Amino acid sequence: TKPAGPETESNVMMSYHDFTLKYADLVEKFMSIQSLDKSKEFLLLHGDILLQENASNYLLLASLEDEMNGFHDKMKLTARQSQIISNIAELAKSLKSHPGNVVLPFFKRLEQKEFLDGFNDGVNTFVERIEKRAVVKKKEMDAEREAEAKAAAEAEGQEVDLANVPKEERMGPGGLDPVEVFESLPQSMQEAFESREVDKLKEALMAMNPEEAEYHMKRCVDSGLWNEG
Repeated sequence: TKPAGPETESNVMMSYHDFTLKYADLVEKFMSIQSLDKSKEFLLLHGDILLQENASNYLLLASLEDEMNGFHDKMKLTARQSQIISNIAELAKSLKSHPGNVVLPFFKRLEQKEFLDGFNDGVNTFVERIEKRAVVKKKEMDAEREAEAKAAAEAEGQEVDLANVPKEERMGPGGLDPVEVFESLPQSMQEAFESREVDKLKEALMAMNPEEAEYHMKRCVDSGLWNEG
């Protein structure tokens, strides 16, 4: 294994964002390894990167993301690889040693049925936690999207919802009801108001004779649909 030296220490100090930019491809390769023997060999080569908290967090988030996106089998493999890292870290802590020094002892233990069964039970428990968390996370995201859509719809439809305001409260400065005035406008003017494009309104007015245009615009001002200022 690579000894804990300056390179390892600088990796530990690296932010999660910087870690993913630099080492995401390496962690993804580890995530895809199905063989325990090949996982051991990969850790012996790259333990200085994989046996640290940033890598552990990456594996946890990748497991959750896979499950939420419907990649259940991929999630289960990632979860197992995540538990390899976690178990090595725990073993190193109990032995008061550097994680890189217990890679071989950990995989040696897995050759014993008792330890392998215990490890697999831990993986299954972790998988169940990911499944439950994915369900909760999806509900949270759906609720958030729904709230955002509702807020956007309310913001966009504030003026359109005048019909829900009591008539006496929505009267314009000239004493006319903006809802009734809007409904009485020619289709071209209605479309112009809905688009909020002044040029469209000008085009609609230019297409009318001057008296008709003046009549409709005065009613728009008196109802508050149009502000002369």
